[in-house]
Amino acid sequence: LLTFSPICDIEVPERLSSSYEQLRSYHLVERCVHVPAREGSEEEILLVHSLEHLEVAKSTQTMNEEELKRVSENYDAFFFHPSTYRCARLAVGATLQLVDAVMSGKVRNGMALVRPPGHHSQRNAANGFCLFNNVAIAAEYAKLKYGLQRILIVDWDVHHGQGTQYIFEEDPSVLYFSWHRYEHQEFWPSLRESDYDAVGLGKGKGFNINLPWNKVGMGNSDYLAAFFHVLLPMAFEFDPELVIVSSGYDSGIGDPEGQMNATPEVFAHLTHFLMQLANGKLCVILEGGYHLKSLGESVCMTVKTLLGDPVPQVTGEMAPCLSAVESIQNVRAAHKPYWKWLAYEGSFFSFKQMLLKNGFIQKLKIIKINTNRFLELHMKNIQFPVPPIKTATTGCEGSEHFLSEHVQLVKEMDKTEIKALVSGFYADLVKDDKTLLSFGSMFVILDKILKKEVCNGIATSPTAALSAAVALRHSVRLGFQRVLCVFVGDMQMIPNTEDGLLLLSKDAEGNDFFSAVLGFILPVAYSYQPNLTVIAVGPNRNLGISGISLLVALLQGLAESRIFAVIEDTEISLMQNVAKVLVGVSTPSFGIYVPPTQEKVNRIKALRDQFHQKWKMLQCSGKLSN
Repeated sequence: LLTFSPICDIEVPERLSSSYEQLRSYHLVERCVHVPAREGSEEEILLVHSLEHLEVAKSTQTMNEEELKRVSENYDAFFFHPSTYRCARLAVGATLQLVDAVMSGKVRNGMALVRPPGHHSQRNAANGFCLFNNVAIAAEYAKLKYGLQRILIVDWDVHHGQGTQYIFEEDPSVLYFSWHRYEHQEFWPSLRESDYDAVGLGKGKGFNINLPWNKVGMGNSDYLAAFFHVLLPMAFEFDPELVIVSSGYDSGIGDPEGQMNATPEVFAHLTHFLMQLANGKLCVILEGGYHLKSLGESVCMTVKTLLGDPVPQVTGEMAPCLSAVESIQNVRAAHKPYWKWLAYEGSFFSFKQMLLKNGFIQKLKIIKINTNRFLELHMKNIQFPVPPIKTATTGCEGSEHFLSEHVQLVKEMDKTEIKALVSGFYADLVKDDKTLLSFGSMFVILDKILKKEVCNGIATSPTAALSAAVALRHSVRLGFQRVLCVFVGDMQMIPNTEDGLLLLSKDAEGNDFFSAVLGFILPVAYSYQPNLTVIAVGPNRNLGISGISLLVALLQGLAESRIFAVIEDTEISLMQNVAKVLVGVSTPSFGIYVPPTQEKVNRIKALRDQFHQKWKMLQCSGKLSN
């Protein structure tokens, strides 16, 4: 460390070593495939940076302290050390090694723990601790080597990655999303072009998404709202072939730079959503993060999710603050001309007073806490034992040919036992023996989920709606306090007297799937925070196999991934696809995006208007009623 670089005293080697030690303490290191690092070549660096920039960086290797100080003064918040050039080349090379491993199929996804970070670095200038733009180089490298035409870069660092924006702002093959502390241009890098109306230039218009946070203290619900109401709809419409994350954890709790309140498990949820894109091809590249405990726990949450572990329940009140909602609405308004999913969203306007009437949190409090102590207790509270078996099912004809080794076949209950159970609690719902016997497997699977012997389960039924009603009642009897039920297909819902929440998705077709799921079902489900999710799939459904599979995958972020899926028909391909998603061996592909009709959009908006006061996560989209 050089004496003239006080601004850089937070960008320390312990950022990597402590994160790695935290991964080891959770026994995550041994579960990962280790990809050897290498130095990025000059040719690879020149995919993004100018020759002049490269030569200046090379020349610093032999400079004395006075010379290093002089050359560093040419840049904003960047200081050279004689080892900086080699470290930066290793960061580039490690990032590209990860891209190769993912694109070649050696691994499904991965994370590169690198420093220095890269997203502030520009074509011809170092900036903000960043010498070479690791993520931008990775995107250009992937386009060149693998012929990719659509790459999504998600930058959840608390600072705007202006370097990445400048590099791709005219390039429609890269969709760049950044949220960042902005405070109306008061926070570094304090650029006008970091605001929401910087949407890209020329052919790149609409492909640069800036979501400015104008207050500190943003939390889990604000981050999730940004994904539901901005990023995910755009990402699914864009349909990337690779997702790269500029993964800065200075947007997490306790960080001196960000001053935000998001807890580590929210990064598990964000990662989970991004894993549903690009057939699961996801490369997470470390950027910032300067509170070592917060950084380490957030890295671990990300890696656990990449490994396919169930996602912890997200904590905190699920109600975004007023400032976050205003920013989200501004982004949607700025991008309406460029995205099909926004075409029929109606006019956007300032509705500050209306939001206040509808119960928004206006002020954000920054409470000074001992972050280390808080996180120690918080992580203990949200951790839970991962069940030894991922998925349970009962045998159906031919099932042995397609079920993964991670699916456990369970024995059905004895007929007498089923009758005794049903006659005691569910006699009003069951009229014939065939229906009664189909409940046997369901009771066994639900018991196993409750006892945490399995994570989730799938069963067939002659009447999915009836099975779902019994499952709801049985789950509450077993001790699940909040059960979310999602119906797909044409089914008569059975009235339910318990506390389960019913959601009907019978009309979700290909062209309104995303507006229904991202604009309504997920925000309501995350507001509700269920202990168990029941998905009932019935006949005459408009939603195809890939849509049902994607719905199941997205809902796995809830209830510690506890899902019970009951499918009315025994179609092998549907069972196979849902089982693969539940086990985590495949990522469903939805196919070509078809925009919703105005009628379908209006239907979803009417639902949002009806329920937005109860479920606050809905209030980020659409016109609010008085």
